[in-house]
Amino acid sequence: MEERRQINRVEYSANSVIVDRDTQEKYYGQVKNISPLGIAITVKGDTPKLLGKDVIVVAETMIMYADVIREDEMEDGSRVIAFSSRRFTDEVLQYLFDRVGLKEEDL
Repeated sequence: MEERRQINRVEYSANSVIVDRDTQEKYYGQVKNISPLGIAITVKGDTPKLLGKDVIVVAETMIMYADVIREDEMEDGSRVIAFSSRRFTDEVLQYLFDRVGLKEEDL
């Protein structure tokens, strides 16, 4: 049986932050398009190569755990980075709660 449904990316404009889980470095960009399964973000040309990295992407009201699957150079020197979403693991969720959530002493 052939799958008839298809999930396409749609244009979406939002500021974004890409966090490299290994180094905890943050890189800023502009969302180009998005779907439940992936996202593409435009970054400045001086952003380090992220291909193959394990990252967390934050774009306005969305958080995505993702793999960097492609980087395309643009004529203006910027790059478009394509991400493929990953299922959250307990370790990644704990990482987010430790760094994003309120600590008891903050309440």
